[in-house]
Amino acid sequence: MNLSSDRGAPCNRPDRFRLVWFSEIQWDFLSTRKQRLLCRFPENWSILFIEPYALGRSHHWIPVKRGRVWVVTVPFLKSVPFRIGRLLDISLLRGLFSLPGMVLMLFWVTILGFASSNRIIGLSNIYWGRVAAYLPCRLRFYDANDDHLAFPGSPPWLKGSLDRYLAKVQLLFSVSRELTLRLRVPVGVRTVELGNGVEFAHFASPRPDTPAALSRLKGPILGYAGAMDWLDPSLIAATARAWPDYQIVLLGPAYQREWWKKQEAINFLPNVHYFGKIEYEELPAWVQRFDLALMPLLSGELKGVSHPNKLYEYCAAGVPVLSMNYCSAVERAREVVHVARSQEEFVGMVPEALVDRRVEARQAYGGQHSWDALAAVMLQELEKGWQERRP
Repeated sequence: MNLSSDRGAPCNRPDRFRLVWFSEIQWDFLSTRKQRLLCRFPENWSILFIEPYALGRSHHWIPVKRGRVWVVTVPFLKSVPFRIGRLLDISLLRGLFSLPGMVLMLFWVTILGFASSNRIIGLSNIYWGRVAAYLPCRLRFYDANDDHLAFPGSPPWLKGSLDRYLAKVQLLFSVSRELTLRLRVPVGVRTVELGNGVEFAHFASPRPDTPAALSRLKGPILGYAGAMDWLDPSLIAATARAWPDYQIVLLGPAYQREWWKKQEAINFLPNVHYFGKIEYEELPAWVQRFDLALMPLLSGELKGVSHPNKLYEYCAAGVPVLSMNYCSAVERAREVVHVARSQEEFVGMVPEALVDRRVEARQAYGGQHSWDALAAVMLQELEKGWQERRP
């Protein structure tokens, strides 16, 4: 990437870029766009990934390295239990609750060498918005991967946190045009629509061994791999009842504690099987054994602006895909996947989707959405923005 100044002089490029990223997802909990993009940054980038505290999960109170990325857990406002969460509606109390997390964050930022004002600040956890807006830096950006204000239980003051941060950014990455339109982005801020992608070779390379848990199942396997919290349990139940000889396999973690125990609509059905989180390295061996990959997600305000990377993972694996039409990314994939407009249509399309043999077309479609290409765009935009923001 050869950037030069407007006057044609050599680029004032640093020996090392320093990036502090405030994340809403823990690094080891779920493989998301953040991990896939950051792990592709070159050696001259030092990265600090500040992850949230989450009850019942493992944490990194002492920083750990994930490749070239430092990962550390810092508890902040989002982790306050709901029963006292109403107290945070009072700005003074919210400030007091914020102090321990702010002090801990500043401690690790300093100890790990990220305190320079020549750094880059990135945000996807909007609870940190007000703090991240005032940290001195050379360049500030927002990675809009979800409409976080549409999440259930979002407090009324959270919008102010996001707006305060957006007012200070110079660069915005967004997974969809629909999401960009919901944000209060100041005039002049460069916006880059950077969707989600796939580790194509990871999912496309044949895995000869069948996971033992799947080898014990009899009949076609209809599988879902992803976060459980966005599933439509009523649709899973309707599909399982309509096709009792088919096995429905659910793979992935849940943000909600004891999620499976609470799914009374499906957890008693004999042909629905929940295997929990599957390690990313092992996931292709499971997905490649699906006779039909499902995307039975809830439609609504939150998912309507999303960009599902599981769509490209399924396609890279070559398996047939059946999805609810819940976002524009799915609609654009109609040429290679089956898309339903209603629960009834989804259930009825199962036999047709099962016999879809367009393997090469699906894999070609998945290959158009590689993380390599997306990471290259992000790096180019960050370096360009850094160069333009000369001290």
